[in-house]
Amino acid sequence: MAEFTLEHPEKHDAKRAELLGRVLNLTDLVQYQSGTVASRMIVNRKAGSITLFSFDEDEGLSEHTSPYDAVVTILDGECEVWVAGTTHQMRAGETIIFPSNVPHALSATTRFKMMLIMIRE
Repeated sequence: MAEFTLEHPEKHDAKRAELLGRVLNLTDLVQYQSGTVASRMIVNRKAGSITLFSFDEDEGLSEHTSPYDAVVTILDGECEVWVAGTTHQMRAGETIIFPSNVPHALSATTRFKMMLIMIRE
């Protein structure tokens, strides 16, 4: 499973500001990169964040928990998701909510892109 690091919030505020007030195609905002996971944070506020990810085939995120609810929408491709021991096959257009403090993981069955919305308390 690939490791990834979210962008430093202040570093990319200007890039995020360029997106405001524009019609966006989310799948165009993050590109596939061979053998890895790529990310692009497009909103970062105290209330929550929106980050786009691209996963090369066979890449993924190992099981972990988050203190916040997370909404994941698949934008392109297919993946396998595990939530509290239950496996789900997901494809473009489908959404799942990861409850806070519940173990979850995902793995690319094909190259895929997703949007992650984190809701903070």
